[in-house]
Amino acid sequence: MNEKTHTQTTSSQSAERERQSEDFWFPGRWVGGIAMILGPVSLFVGALLRIQFHFFFPQQLAAFAEHPKLMVASYSAFLAGNFLMWPAIATLARLIGATRPGWALWGGAFVIFGLFARAFHAGIDHLAFQTVRVQGLELATKTVAGSYGAFHIVSTLNPVIFFGWIALAIGAYLSGTLGLFRSIALGLMSALMIGVLKGSSLVSVVAIGGLCVALVPLGVKVLRDGPTPSYRAILGWSVLMIGLFVILFFLGQAG
Repeated sequence: MNEKTHTQTTSSQSAERERQSEDFWFPGRWVGGIAMILGPVSLFVGALLRIQFHFFFPQQLAAFAEHPKLMVASYSAFLAGNFLMWPAIATLARLIGATRPGWALWGGAFVIFGLFARAFHAGIDHLAFQTVRVQGLELATKTVAGSYGAFHIVSTLNPVIFFGWIALAIGAYLSGTLGLFRSIALGLMSALMIGVLKGSSLVSVVAIGGLCVALVPLGVKVLRDGPTPSYRAILGWSVLMIGLFVILFFLGQAG
């Protein structure tokens, strides 16, 4: 191979790598699109399952004492939706960032930081419910009440998520990612309460319902904007993911 041929081959390989890097984005069309659909729906289901109980923590603890399976299902569905929201928000920020990078950057970052806060609160919720189970409702209520205002670093993230949803809603509208109605629906998430042992209310249902209106159709669009994998690939990935979830479940139980 002469020098000219080698140079042409190297240039061709570099161009191919550059093209592939431009095609790739994180978390990707499939993860992002599916998360946009399942994340809001999981949050909505979690909120609806506990809407019959008052949203303040004494009533949430009492509800767990009387209906433990229902409350575990509610809080688990909500936490699962919270986990799924980070790839959904990352995908939304990418779409907005194509023309409005500033709104995408700050809105996406603020919301994702807020999702960390919600995950932290979910851990406290779990401990509080286990205190009801092990020590009884009265002691659990006294414990939560006595420590409710204690400072932790995550407290600084509580207001961040509210501004993040508003920034994303504005960016979604200005960029043309969402129309006016669905952008307003997305912004309604800024009204969703955040904190320890927060139940559901009509405001919660409206806020998360707005999120579903905004993101679920967009998730479907994201999934359709590209080649469809073969049935063999879908089956293979499905079996792999189910097997992985089963393994992680039993490892978690063993831990």
